[in-house]
Amino acid sequence: MEEAIAKAGALIEAMEYIRSFRGRIVVVKLGGSVLDDHSLQRSMLTDIAFMATVGMQPVIVHGGGKAITRAMNAAGIEPQWVLGRRYTDERTLTIAEHTLVNKLNTPICDVLEELGCRPMGLHSLSSCVLFAETLRLAGQDGRKVDLGYVGRMTEVNGQLLRTLCGAGTIPVIASIARDKAGGKLNVNADSAAGMVAAALGADKLVMVSDTHGIRRDMNDPGSWVSSLDETQIKEMIAAGIITDAMFPKVEACMAALEAGVRKAHIIDGRIAHSLLLEIYTVKGIGTEIVRRES
Repeated sequence: MEEAIAKAGALIEAMEYIRSFRGRIVVVKLGGSVLDDHSLQRSMLTDIAFMATVGMQPVIVHGGGKAITRAMNAAGIEPQWVLGRRYTDERTLTIAEHTLVNKLNTPICDVLEELGCRPMGLHSLSSCVLFAETLRLAGQDGRKVDLGYVGRMTEVNGQLLRTLCGAGTIPVIASIARDKAGGKLNVNADSAAGMVAAALGADKLVMVSDTHGIRRDMNDPGSWVSSLDETQIKEMIAAGIITDAMFPKVEACMAALEAGVRKAHIIDGRIAHSLLLEIYTVKGIGTEIVRRES
């Protein structure tokens, strides 16, 4: 009886959130263990199916760095790194595209269909909604360093995405972009998700990772912070607290907020129903980043 009452209480708490988010677009970037663990992935996609069922309009963006590395190893290709980024030659790009589309995007769509949703895979082998230009990084001598077929996001086909969302379809976007000449470029999935949220004027951007939000001390789980504003984030970056793998996630969140997205969230996808807990409860379970009120 107590368990049933607790469930009813949870539904009542969620009711106001469900009502207020009906018809709102939420961009969910899938990464980390969710892409490697089928059980975790299905649980997360069940949360997304629930969101769609109660009237929200989810959009999924995913990368697949670990899966690409495994596919390269299986093909006998040693990954090359330039200034901390994977160098992408033509063969590596082919492997990345095959992995992102056939090993990740298609199975995600298949699970969503099993859950009663209408997904549509959007990638370089179908309708591509991401556009980029070749990325060049500055080396220590000031010269531009070539990374091969690696792109910097420039544009998103927001009109197509809005049309799909309005029709009740869940866009599932793989992080391969097109350039102006129609060529293909591998892009950072965090950056892509941030630009997708910005282009859609999404209500929320949720970054699903293996990190329980942002900590003031990365070695102390108890230093987790529930809510931060843009100013606090910039201070933590300047202090060297936000670095490494967390930085591109936070950078994407900041770009989305600057474009008008109301809130960004970083959550741990390994926690059961973390997506629903972050959106439909008062305290949430990760870190929310909000625009500072002027």
